[in-house]
Amino acid sequence: MENTLVDYANLFRLVHFFDIFAAIVFAVSGSLVASQKGMDVMGFMWFAVITGVGGGTVRDLILGVPVFWVQNPTPVTACLTTAVVMHFVAPRVASRYQTHLWFDAFGLALVTIAGTVKATDVGAPALVAIAMGAVTGTVGGIIRDTLGHVPSVLLGHEIYITASALGACTYVACNGLGVGRVSAMAAGFLVTFVVRSLAITLGWSLPVFRESTRRERWRSRSKDSSGG
Repeated sequence: MENTLVDYANLFRLVHFFDIFAAIVFAVSGSLVASQKGMDVMGFMWFAVITGVGGGTVRDLILGVPVFWVQNPTPVTACLTTAVVMHFVAPRVASRYQTHLWFDAFGLALVTIAGTVKATDVGAPALVAIAMGAVTGTVGGIIRDTLGHVPSVLLGHEIYITASALGACTYVACNGLGVGRVSAMAAGFLVTFVVRSLAITLGWSLPVFRESTRRERWRSRSKDSSGG
């Protein structure tokens, strides 16, 4: 019994570490958007915090559990500190857009798994846990892009949410098969990060919706008929 308690405590600390580390990584991503917009240090702080804890906040509100950074403000403190540092460092970072993409990919993998694990731990069904992993991984970036008036990953053709969902599915599947929690978390992280990395480097995208030629012709004829 004692070993179980120790293991659970270690896993809790590991997930908490994921939350903090992911907040820092996403805060870097948000700060880089702020730097592209030429914002002051307060703008950096705002983008860092909203990107760093936005997804986790929405996740906790949906699950009906205490919001993680309200219970322990360490992630917000880490985001604010990161923002101040990035305010001075960002102008010296070469190819800031590429740097932003890679930090965002790493953060996506971290928070996806943290969100999936938390949903599983509060007793959410597998499908809900997968959805919460994707929400945690993507919502902060979506809010960041919307506020920063930059093209949102949600509206683009690139693989982003798909990578998050695949990583969450991997963790849930491994957990269901009795794989150790740490190993399942590592597998989910790797799947998310590798799929997103390949999408960045190889330009992967999913097929997009296109209306059939027959429907387009039917619409054209309908307009001609109504106009005549």
